[in-house]
Amino acid sequence: MTARRQWAIVASVGAALALGLYAAVRTFGADLFPVAPGSHAPEFQAATMASGTPKTKNITDYRGQVVLLNMWATWCGPCKQEMPSIQALYDSLGAKGLHVVAVSVDDPGFEDAIRTFVAERKLTFEILHEGSGKIERDYQTSGIPETFLIGKDGVIRKRVIGAAMWNSEANLKLVRGLLDEEAP
Repeated sequence: MTARRQWAIVASVGAALALGLYAAVRTFGADLFPVAPGSHAPEFQAATMASGTPKTKNITDYRGQVVLLNMWATWCGPCKQEMPSIQALYDSLGAKGLHVVAVSVDDPGFEDAIRTFVAERKLTFEILHEGSGKIERDYQTSGIPETFLIGKDGVIRKRVIGAAMWNSEANLKLVRGLLDEEAP
C-alpha cells in the first residue's frame, strides 16, 4: 500500500468521524449539553424595547453581573402573574447590582403589544424581544415563563420552569448571596 493511499484512508476515516460527531451533536445536543444549573448560560441575541432605535444585546453584555433572565410573552397568563414578583425583586436588589433581563418571545410585529404590557405593569427592568424562537431553542425551554438565575461567572445557578415568587425570602437570600460573590 502506498503512502498516498494510507493518507487517503486516514482522511476518509477522519471525515467520517467528524460527520458522525456533527450528526450526534445535532441530534442529541440537548441531551449531551443540557442547559441546567452548573452549565454556562448560552449566548443569545435580542433587541432592546426602549424608545429609539433597537439595539442588539447578548449574554456577554452582562458578563460579571448577576442576571435574572426571564422568557415571557404578552399572551401568557402565568407570565402576567409572575411579573409583579420580578419587579419587586428588582426594586429590592437592582440598586445592589441585580440585572433583570426579561426577553419577550412574542412573534415579530408584537412590539407595540410588548410596550403596552410593560407600561401597564410599570416594569422598570430591561425588556428585550426575540421572536424567532432561537433563544428558546438555545436555552432548551419547555414553555414560558421560564427563568434562569445566572451568577457573575456566567454559570446558571437556578432554573425555574413556570411562574415563581421571585421576591420570596428564599429567592432574595439566593440573589443576595450571588451579589456578594466576587466577580471572576
